[in-house]
Order: sequence, then structure tokens, then C-alpha cells
Amino acid sequence: MDNTNYEEVLRRRQERRRREKLRRKRKVMMIYMLMFSVALIAGGSAFALWKYRLNHENNQEKILSSSESSAFDESQDAVAAVNPTPETSPDGSDLPGSSDSLDNADSSDSPEGQESQQGQEDQEGQLQSAVDSSNPSDAPGALQKPANIFQRFFAWIGSFFNGKKSPDNTELANSSPESEESGTQESSETPEEDVPEETQQEVQVPDMNTPEGRLANLLFVTDRLALGYDYDQAIALLKTNEEFSTNPEVVQALERYETEKASLVEYDLKKVTHVFFHSLVIDNARAFDGDNDAKGYNQVMTTQNEFLKILEEMYNRGFVLVRLHDMAHEEMDENGNVRMVKGKIMLPEGKQAFVMSQDDVCYYPYMNDDGFAKRIIIGENGKPTCVMELEDKTEVVGSYDLVPLLEDFIQLHPDFSYKGARAVIAFTGYEGILGYRTAASYQDKNPNYEADRQQAALVAQCLRDNGWELASHSWGHRYLGQIDFEKFVADSDKWEAEVESIIGPTDIILFPFGDDIGDWHGYASDNDRFNYLYSLGFRYFCNVDSAQYWVQFGDTYMRQGRRNLDGFRMWQDIVAGQEGRTEDRKLDDLFRAEDVFDPARPTPVEWE
Repeated sequence: MDNTNYEEVLRRRQERRRREKLRRKRKVMMIYMLMFSVALIAGGSAFALWKYRLNHENNQEKILSSSESSAFDESQDAVAAVNPTPETSPDGSDLPGSSDSLDNADSSDSPEGQESQQGQEDQEGQLQSAVDSSNPSDAPGALQKPANIFQRFFAWIGSFFNGKKSPDNTELANSSPESEESGTQESSETPEEDVPEETQQEVQVPDMNTPEGRLANLLFVTDRLALGYDYDQAIALLKTNEEFSTNPEVVQALERYETEKASLVEYDLKKVTHVFFHSLVIDNARAFDGDNDAKGYNQVMTTQNEFLKILEEMYNRGFVLVRLHDMAHEEMDENGNVRMVKGKIMLPEGKQAFVMSQDDVCYYPYMNDDGFAKRIIIGENGKPTCVMELEDKTEVVGSYDLVPLLEDFIQLHPDFSYKGARAVIAFTGYEGILGYRTAASYQDKNPNYEADRQQAALVAQCLRDNGWELASHSWGHRYLGQIDFEKFVADSDKWEAEVESIIGPTDIILFPFGDDIGDWHGYASDNDRFNYLYSLGFRYFCNVDSAQYWVQFGDTYMRQGRRNLDGFRMWQDIVAGQEGRTEDRKLDDLFRAEDVFDPARPTPVEWE
């Protein structure tokens, strides 16, 4: 690509970003101006009412001043009895009409002003399963007695403006404090200006000791479920709740859910695309510093800024994240044979289903000091988050890789996830998993070996509990379709012994380098590699394919092609666009590479 042309592309992109930031700033200012105007009008009205009543009392005094003293005293007592001082109630508290009480009402209605209290045990038991799947306590801005989801949404907007900032200074929700067990200290420092600030945002919930609070919580939970297209569970929760079965808000919500559910259409499973990433570059300066690893990072990694832009663009285009297990699952037929059966994904007209995966979530030692996360831990909110080491060796906790960043995005956009779906997370085993040195080779070198294995198991279960699917990426990142069969078996057995023993059984394998164990035809019955992997429990097999869709359903398995969204692929799209080769642009159905490509990357991005 001509450097002048590319610089022009970057200049235009930066100008668009500047205009977009200005537009957002103006929008925020308009919202705050509107809020200020409402408060000003309310305060002015209260003041005018107080002034009127004060003048009225003065006029009464003038009229009564010409009367006899006894009559004056009597009439004054009567006036005082029917016209108390307007600023306070008899008990000294602010009246609803005063400007002070309006300020207090604003603060108490916001998420920051509510007090979290423990709910009644019987109510919590009734809602626990839904709370676990929709995570209402983690979502910003639970309200007190909202009438519908729109009122809850507008109240949530208030808490959104007080949330933490993402790397590009856009607001994101839910900074996750670290787990005490991790031993990591919280720090207010950030690696660079591109790294999200580590802030703490209190989670507020309705008062479950009151009927209003329980109703608000119930409707919040069911609204989140409905936004994630899980209408069946939302409807079931409302219908089985005896306390509010006849409540008008509940009846209205049931009608709305039934109507929206009836409008869903079955999605064509052959048109489910699958995109994948590696560890995200958080600190561009440290990753692209010109050392021996910088070129590799530039080719196969995606930066944090690029990932967030990809999410936003795919969301705007109507993409919805689904699980591999939503596409197909095993069932036993009438003859007692287990078969792979196609799933049924029901989405609104125009939505597009897709699968996401991330390879090599191991945080290899060679990545230390290069601007990546260091390991995944369990945050205090019960969700997975990341530890990152700064240049001064200080460790900070926050959204420093795909897992917490995607979680943040879905919390803000629950309709981006189908029934709580998250991405597929794939591990090798030769250096351990999730940033813990759990490989057998570390048994004598890592003094915390057993503790690391236990902690990795807890984090893996946390991922499963929050909707993530776990997968094999082979033990040694091998070409599974090319290596000798004996080495193939040895590698598979090592993965089972050193990784599956920690994370539990999994039925998904993402082939390293996209090196499949067969061609595009279905797996044959005499395919020894397929038969061996099948014997180990694998049912979902994913290679790498640049085509928009590649899905194959067998009697006992499912296969899917994956598309790499990395520096090399995006650069190839940009070059093809500059040269007029539109047929070679592979990402335009997802986003325009020119709008996403991080200008901090070294260019050109060439494969070596």
C-alpha cells in the first residue's frame, strides 16, 4: 500500500474519531443540561410556591392587624394550624416539593444512593437460578420499583456515566476488584494511556425486605433474560412467582414477552460464522517495541482498541453471540444410539448468529513484559478478570484481555448474547493454563505447583459458571493432522492428563494452525485420528477457514471453520481495498478493516 494513501486513511479515521468523540460529548452535555433544567424548574416551582404562601401569610397578618388583639391571636393560631412552614414536614424532614428533597431524591434514586441489603431467603431461593444466569447484581443500576424496562434503562444510564473508562475513554461498566486469594495488590496505575483505569464501582441492588424491592428485582431479572432471548425462562419465572402473579406490571411483562417470543424466527445454522482471537495486546508500546516477538504479535494478535471496535461494529450490524452447543447437541435415538442433533436458535428477524473463540489462553512466559495480561483470576463479583504486570512490576487487576472485556460489553448490551452465551476458551498444556504454571514439567520448579493447579481449577469452573465453553488446543500446539500418529496419541494423552484433569471434561477441540485431521469431506469411519479424539470425548472440531461460513454436521460430530481477526488479516483487507481487489476482502461482512485497524501497529504487516 502507498504510504501516502495509508496516512490519508489514518488521518480520515482520526478525524472521524474526533467528530465522534465531539458528538458523544455534546450528547452527554445535552443529557446533563436536560437533567439540570428539570431540577431547576422543579426547584423554581417549589420556591414560587413557598413565596406565594409566605406572601399569603403576610397579607393575612395585615388584615388581622386591625382586629382586636384577642381575635388577632385566635386567627393567627388558625392560620398556623392550616399553613405550616412549607420547607419541612412536622417531623423536620424535607417535604417532597422542596428543592432540597429533589436533590435527595435524585441521589437516592441513582444506583450510588441505594443501599444493598440481604433479600429474604425464600425469595432468593426462588430466583437464584435466574440470578446466576442473568447476573442482575453485576449489571449497573438496579432500581426501586421500576414500572418497566425503559424506566430501569434510563436509571441505569445514570450509573453508566459514573462507571469506569475503557482504553479509548468510553465508559464501561463493572471494574472487578481482585480476589484476596490471588495475593495481588490493587493499584490505581495503568500500564499506558491505552489501558483501562482500575476503578471500583459499587453494585447496588433493590431492598429485598420490601415488596417493592422484590418486585423490582424480579422484573429486572426477567427483563435481562428477555433481552438475551431467553423468553421461556423469563416467562416461567413470572408465572411461578406467587407473590406477584396478579401484579399489573407482571401481567404486562408477561404479555410483552409472549409477543416478542412469537416474533422470533429460526436461524439458519449453516450461516453461523465463527471468529477467533489470541491474547489481546493491551500495551501497544511494549508489544510493538521491535524485539524478536514484536513481528509475531503484529501478525497474529489483536489490540484491545481493535477488539472493542470490532465488538461495537458487529453489535451495530445485528450479530448475536451463540454457543457451539446451541448449534448442535447429542441425543439418544430410539435405538439407544447417541447422535448429534441440530439445535434450534430463535432470533429476531435480521439478527446474525456467530461463535467466538480465543486460542492459547495460557499467558506463556515469553509474553511477560510485553504488554499482555499475566493470568486470569476470580474477581470479588464472582466473574473472571485479569491480572496485568506493569513495567515497574506492580500488578493491577481489571479488564486486560478478551474474557473480562467481552463480559463488560455483554453487561452493557445483553442482547449481544444468546441466552447467556460467551466465547470458547482454548488451552494448550505445555506451559500450563490461564497463567498458572500447571504443566508437569513445573512440578519441581514451581513452589506453588499444587496451589496453582487448584486455583486454575477454580478459575476454569468460574468460566463455565459464567457461560464460557472450554476447549483443547492440543497439549503442545501441534499440527495434529500432520504429525506421526504415535505423537498424535501422546499429545492427546498429555492434554487429558495435564489439562482436562484440571478443567474437567470438554468436548471441543480447536485445531492449532487450523490443521484439521481430515479434508472438507466428512470424517470417515476409518479415520484413526478422529476415532481416537472421539474416544476421548471430543464432538466439536474447529479448523481455520477464511470463508464466511463453513459448517458441517455429521451423525456423531459437528465441524466449523474459524476466521482469524488479527493484524495480518486486517492488513490484507486494507491492501486489497487500496488495490481494488474487493473479492479478496474477507471481513467486510463483519466490519471495515480500515475503521478498526490500530494506527499504533507497525506497517506493513507481513507474514513470515
